[in-house]
Amino acid sequence: MKFHCLFLVAALALPAGLAHADGDPVAGAKVFKKCMACHTATEPKNKVGPTLMGVVGRPVASVDGYSYSKAMAAFGEGKTWTEEELAAYLPKPKELVPGTKMAFAGLKKPDEIDNVIAYLKDPSAAGK
Repeated sequence: MKFHCLFLVAALALPAGLAHADGDPVAGAKVFKKCMACHTATEPKNKVGPTLMGVVGRPVASVDGYSYSKAMAAFGEGKTWTEEELAAYLPKPKELVPGTKMAFAGLKKPDEIDNVIAYLKDPSAAGK
């Protein structure tokens, strides 16, 4: 019985861990156009928002020279922008981090989230 429970838990957890691995960076580059007014993903330049170059795997609220809101700084304590953390943030940034300066309402479609994460992981894969 224990084996069956462990197998079931592992089987249910596996898709969640892989949910973002299948995103399309080319499609993600198109989705990222919604973000470009405030962010860049291909150069270490802060705009209205911080650069997102190298964001996957980077500590939250850690870009030098960018002034984060108190809410984002508190949210980011001890956290890293993993694919899972980004997937939780991107659909509802203001809900996840009340008081954030980010004005964008969020991405609502799961495939857009997967694709933009794939793009952020490796913008060069999009040919840009």
